[in-house]
Amino acid sequence: MLVKSMSSPFGGLARTRVLVSLRLLESSFPRELSRVLAVPVSAVSRALARLERDALVASRLVGRSRVYTLNPGYFAKQELAAYLLRMADADEDLRGRTAELRRRPRRAGKPL
Repeated sequence: MLVKSMSSPFGGLARTRVLVSLRLLESSFPRELSRVLAVPVSAVSRALARLERDALVASRLVGRSRVYTLNPGYFAKQELAAYLLRMADADEDLRGRTAELRRRPRRAGKPL
C-alpha cells in the first residue's frame, strides 16, 4: 500500500517525524535531527521538549550535549518502537537520510 503522506498521531507532524527519526537512529541530539528532517533546530527542540514531557522520549547529558532516545521506561516501548518502524516504511526519504548519516567519528587528521 502506497502512503501519500505521513500521518501525525502524536500531536503534530514535527513530533511524529522526530519520533520516527529517533526510532531509526536509536539516539540523537537536536541539531542532528534538524539536519535529517530539514527543519529548524528550534522546532525540533520544541517537539523534543513536549515528547519528553509526555514521557515518550528520555534525555541525558553527554558532555555538553543533550542526547535523546525513546524512553526505555515507557510502559509500551516495544509496541511504540514497532509502530514507529512501520511508519518509517511509508517515508523512504527519511529512511534514506537516516541511513546515510555518519554515526562514528572521523579519524584524527583525515581530510574532509
